[in-house]
Amino acid sequence: MKKIGGSLLILLAVLCIFGCNKKENNNKTHSENMENVQVSDYGVTANGDSIKKYTLSNKNGMKVEIINYGGIITSLTAPDKDGKYQDVVLGFAKPEDYFNGNPYYFGALIGRYGNRIADAKFTLEGKTYDIDKNDGPNSLHGGKEGFHTKIWTVEPVKDAKLPTLKLTYVSADGEEGYPGKLTTTVLYTLTDDNALEISYEAETDKATVVNLTQHSYFNLSGNFPNLITDHELQINADKFLPVNKTLIPVGEEKAVKGTPFDFTVSKPIGKDINAEDEQLKLGKGYDHNWILNGNGMRTIATVYHPASGRMMEVMTDQPGVQFYSGNFLDGKYETKTGGKYEKRSGFCLETQHYPDSPNQSAFPTTELKPGEKYHTKTIYKFSVKK
Repeated sequence: MKKIGGSLLILLAVLCIFGCNKKENNNKTHSENMENVQVSDYGVTANGDSIKKYTLSNKNGMKVEIINYGGIITSLTAPDKDGKYQDVVLGFAKPEDYFNGNPYYFGALIGRYGNRIADAKFTLEGKTYDIDKNDGPNSLHGGKEGFHTKIWTVEPVKDAKLPTLKLTYVSADGEEGYPGKLTTTVLYTLTDDNALEISYEAETDKATVVNLTQHSYFNLSGNFPNLITDHELQINADKFLPVNKTLIPVGEEKAVKGTPFDFTVSKPIGKDINAEDEQLKLGKGYDHNWILNGNGMRTIATVYHPASGRMMEVMTDQPGVQFYSGNFLDGKYETKTGGKYEKRSGFCLETQHYPDSPNQSAFPTTELKPGEKYHTKTIYKFSVKK
């Protein structure tokens, strides 16, 4: 009996030590995760709303800063070939410039509909909806007061293994002319392999159209007055969508081969950007949707900046990407590193469904019905090529 009792006591002691250590380790992991998400005051809107900034950091020292106004990424750092982390996304030097319309959509979450809808109207289930006309005759990026102007509910995900923010916005039925009450959730996750993962979900109580994306402008040099024409871009797409004079797709799928739109093999963005090409003239550069090869989550683009050694890979499950070469940046605003944001000082790779899909039946549908769940994911991964 004494021998059995002694063994039992030893066993209980071991279990207690193991349990206590496990609890301590769990608490440590939780504590580390929360330490990797910092919250601070960012600014106050004209309406008196206090805006918060959330800073996510990983074990390597990479950081991303996100505000609850527009779900905007205001800063994202990445290492160069010497290990130096620098901000690589364009943004305003003053908070109020985000709050006063954000004319370039710097860093913002875009909805309900990313890109353009022709004549600011579409028909769904036999009913025609007139939406906000904010881009000539068309509607762009959800309207003047789209998701990029909304204050999102933000909370760090406490039980996540990696620093993660959950953003939620409920768009009322009829907002900017769109039907249905749409509940949208976005997760920003910063991984330890220097990737920013963006997951989108949405549900509606009435048939509607949805096309969500992220509108960060990148300049991998880390020096924002520099042009991005020396960045080398590869896009995994054999076709793109030609546009008309208001940048609405004409319905044709055109092969990139033999055109300035061929990025199937990596080349400098500036190599063909000034070529004598009708489509380049219409867009004042690249502002088109590429039809991506393959399906499901895959790498759809890579960008390399030779001088810094920085490389960015883009992965998504979406059918298209809008490559925009910053043609409408006009030198009106100061950069975060001095100088002005001039034409082609940043580029966007906006993963999405096609522009004007609600009016073009041959395009992949963007319709969302009650009981269905919209879900998509995009990853921007940063590395160094020496």
